[in-house]
Amino acid sequence: MERLSVKIDGQRIAYLDNSADRGGDDAPVVVFVHGNSSSAKTWLPVVADLGTRFRCVALDLPGHGQSDPAGDQDDYSLPGYAAVLTGFLRELDVLDAVVVGWSLGGQIALEAVPSLPDARGFAVFGAPPVASPAQMAQAFLPNPAMGALFSEHVSESEAELAARSFTAPGSPLDTDQFVSDILATDGAARTGLGSSAGAGRFADEIAIVSTLSRPLAVLHGAEEQLVSLDYLRTLDIPALWRGEVQLIPGTGHAPHQEAPRRFAALLAEFLDDVGRDGR
Repeated sequence: MERLSVKIDGQRIAYLDNSADRGGDDAPVVVFVHGNSSSAKTWLPVVADLGTRFRCVALDLPGHGQSDPAGDQDDYSLPGYAAVLTGFLRELDVLDAVVVGWSLGGQIALEAVPSLPDARGFAVFGAPPVASPAQMAQAFLPNPAMGALFSEHVSESEAELAARSFTAPGSPLDTDQFVSDILATDGAARTGLGSSAGAGRFADEIAIVSTLSRPLAVLHGAEEQLVSLDYLRTLDIPALWRGEVQLIPGTGHAPHQEAPRRFAALLAEFLDDVGRDGR
């Protein structure tokens, strides 16, 4: 993938793009949005498989990876990130893309739905739709590692603990990339997100998914340590792909890293369905 950058409202946003290597021109473009304290590099194992058939674009959110920090602390929020995502798709002329979001990236994708009427579909994982801060206690499983992901200063040991919470218990996956990304993230991005979410500065995601007409795939690691599957199964999502949450065995919060080939194969099936529906 090629490393590029673009200016969104004067802010430099870095991204990876495999457009030089992609396959069919009629296939939907896939835009990947990473999670809290991560970066575009987290998608490389998936793109290694998926990128032969689809144009894949992965951005670094403000304050993450190689993108500039946010110019205003208020931009470190779901509305702020959603505005960046919408501007990014517009700047690259891919407003009809399929948006794939992991964890925070999935919440950003849901937040952006009303601003992306031409998007062909959405796929989220590790991102349970919620309507209020109080609902987060039902949607997320209690885990001591979560605190580090909303703290300005994170030690290496705290980053390692958080990284292990991304995987299935006992997973052999090397989590060094997770740790590196956590330590490289602007600490203000974590505190800003935590304070804004705690204050309820986000859209009613339940209302968004209950009225969404475009396909929404909800993927889930079967050994997830951070998100409640029971909660996901209580939601009424008329546009839910295949009518149920898609479980990925043997994986936790980061199935795209733990089982990239299985993840890519499942996502390719969704993209093929979206492509057929869009023709």
